Amino acid sequence: MTRADDEERLARAALSRTLEPGDELGGGWLESHGAVATVRALAEDRPLPGADPQRWAGLRLRAAAARPGEDLARAAEAGGRFLCPGDAEWPGQLDDLGPARPVGLWVRGTASLRLAALRSVAVVGARACTEYGAHMASVLGAGLAERGWTVVSGAAYGVDGAAHRGALAVGGATVAVLACGVDVAYPPGHRELIARVAEQGLLVAELAPGDHPTRPRFLLRNRVIAALTRGTVVVEAETRSGSLVTARWATRLGRQPMGVPGPVTSGLSAGVHRMLRDGAGLVTDPADVVELVGRMGELAPEPATPVLPRDLLHPDTARVLEALPARRAVTVDWLARASGTPPEPVRARLHELRALGFVDCVRGHWQLSAGSH
Repeated sequence: MTRADDEERLARAALSRTLEPGDELGGGWLESHGAVATVRALAEDRPLPGADPQRWAGLRLRAAAARPGEDLARAAEAGGRFLCPGDAEWPGQLDDLGPARPVGLWVRGTASLRLAALRSVAVVGARACTEYGAHMASVLGAGLAERGWTVVSGAAYGVDGAAHRGALAVGGATVAVLACGVDVAYPPGHRELIARVAEQGLLVAELAPGDHPTRPRFLLRNRVIAALTRGTVVVEAETRSGSLVTARWATRLGRQPMGVPGPVTSGLSAGVHRMLRDGAGLVTDPADVVELVGRMGELAPEPATPVLPRDLLHPDTARVLEALPARRAVTVDWLARASGTPPEPVRARLHELRALGFVDCVRGHWQLSAGSH
């Protein structure tokens, strides 16, 4: 696909005000007729296949009100731009959405969206998350960014905001996919965070400048989050959650769904646990995520196991130590029978254990020292 020309760009900008995100019927028109022909059909009232009269009339009202040239100028004033399929900066993985592919993307920020999305992971979850959820999202955001991964989320309260902040804190790349225009700070309480993402990363939206979010738009933007990234990590989600919608889109698109487990008594982790039961990858730190979505060989390190002093004992010495009763002193002969070791080697091992502080000898009987129980 070649880079969009000016007429194509204007037509797609107009359609970003006319069609709702994820409109597969409209997406089918774009595939069959192209953006310019679709805009002309709306202007000339030539209904395209599949549109009932009421819907077609509603689309025509929207199309008549669209001012794509003004929208492009408004975006440019805010430091933004409008990307079309075929542009050098367009992330090709979005094409996996088929007819549900965005008409175009409004973008704010200086980085290249295509390059940022090449090594990216979505971190999403509950808005009303617990301290544990916020902590895990922040740790994942920071750890992934430090490893050169772009952290993608939705700039919402709770897990989304924590993931963005984690990436920003270490100077990493992060992308916020919004359910409104890129010049709209939503939620309002995240105005400063959204401005920081625009400076250090990218803001991305399907909706034209000035557009405000609706509940369906939040759910529909989740498909873009899933399609942009190699995998989606869910940190806390109830059984009915928009975050689970993102994970389902990830699965449908052949991306890796992942979940961070939480307390089994927490309703906020019930949705994640269901994901894990259904086969999502269980992750507890950034290394786990990279192992699942990274290149071959990017393996998470084996978890460190604490080494105890008795782990360093010779196996014969350890066998004698394990044979000693917990609460009474015994003779060498008793210990020889219990450990299956001749008396002389037992005596030598006991002296070794006493030097190391594991056992004491009291009137010819041997017992565990106070710190060995």
